[in-house]
Amino acid sequence: MLQLYIANKNYSSWSLRPWLLMRECGIAFEEQLVPFAAGSSWNAFRRFSPNGKVPCLVDGNITVWDSLAIVEYLAESHARVWAADQSARAWSRSAASEMHSGFGALRSKCPMNCGLRVTPLLIADDLQRDIDRIEELWNEGLSRFGGPFLAGTSFTAVDAFFAPVAFRVQTYALPLGSVAAAYAARLLALPAMREWYHAGLDEPWRETDHEAEVRAAGTLIADYRKHQP
Repeated sequence: MLQLYIANKNYSSWSLRPWLLMRECGIAFEEQLVPFAAGSSWNAFRRFSPNGKVPCLVDGNITVWDSLAIVEYLAESHARVWAADQSARAWSRSAASEMHSGFGALRSKCPMNCGLRVTPLLIADDLQRDIDRIEELWNEGLSRFGGPFLAGTSFTAVDAFFAPVAFRVQTYALPLGSVAAAYAARLLALPAMREWYHAGLDEPWRETDHEAEVRAAGTLIADYRKHQP
């Protein structure tokens, strides 16, 4: 059976993408969760991942690392990964690749931490540009392909790539128009997203660098995690 190596569900936006896609597409796998280590996780992750990062997929004697590579590997044997329509599929790959390689301000200024609620210190111009571009992409996909998901009626890889943004919208109350806000809520309501979220709240681990990043991002107003330090 496929094995998917991930890190903490509370923090790891990269891990969420293939995990959620596989859950939503009914692709069976064994979850292997390895928590982030203090300082650097490179040595721990190198036991299974050539680049010392997560996620990493192991299929027998085949190892696939990087979330985008994992998605494309799964697409070779699972038709539901990308949209069937060629136009929707091309748009989806472009949008997912843009998310994969861009939006640095959103990543650095609004790090994923599912269990917290934070008021950002400041939505600077670079962060607002990222938010605006994400909203533009979401509105375009929903309008062109009819929704309720970005490439049409079914959840596909492009939705999985933007799923961590939905958690950031929830954590930081990021400003979105009504259509984009409804889409973020739709993602958050997916059974697999709820499963990930509640598992994140149950995790006992804290990693100091991730905790410091989110506190630097703004004012903490709520912590819903069950294991308080």
